[in-house]
Amino acid sequence: MSTLKRAPRECGSWYWDLYDTAAPGLESALSVAARMCDVLTLLELLTPIDLKYSWYVLGIGPTGVTSTLELTAPLEDPSVVGRVRGSRPTAHPAADIADIDAIGPGTWFDAVGQPRKEPQLVNLSLSTAPTGISAELSVHHDIWGWYDFAGRPHPEVHRNNAPRLTAALGELATLLDAPPKPGEPTYFGTSTPKGLATPDAYEDGLGPDLTSRL
Repeated sequence: MSTLKRAPRECGSWYWDLYDTAAPGLESALSVAARMCDVLTLLELLTPIDLKYSWYVLGIGPTGVTSTLELTAPLEDPSVVGRVRGSRPTAHPAADIADIDAIGPGTWFDAVGQPRKEPQLVNLSLSTAPTGISAELSVHHDIWGWYDFAGRPHPEVHRNNAPRLTAALGELATLLDAPPKPGEPTYFGTSTPKGLATPDAYEDGLGPDLTSRL
């Protein structure tokens, strides 16, 4: 059960264009996802338990069908590719997969260092476009920033969690042989190559109150 407030838009996101380093296609996307999840699992940020993916028909567009597959084998297991393809909607025999998300819980640490499980602590998405593979990591919670969503500083929470996000971005950059490209700023935060930017404090020492849009 979730114990954190979750923003409807990302607080931060990071993108890797892998067109020159990974072949297009589902097998390649799942291989990249498995290696990225190995990094995230070791840091206790994401342990994949499901795959979620949408279907499209080339030259026509999205089908409106989204599938969820429970991972009963490791993500890198060759059987996963067959199970994903086997879930193609029968009404769309020519459909292929547009994007694939690795879904699972992660661990965060509260102000006193107590570990807590959270579903979808981080999000990992890969594009399987015919032109090549891309990957995106995103976060939707306030634990990665200096302020909580109400604008109150929470330095202990920040200290217990933000370095792990920074470590993940660094290790993924090494794995993928490319630095992450920070995503566009949203109402809930601004990405930097190493985590989230800290907004300027007001005169009272508080940050922006974002709760009206949660």
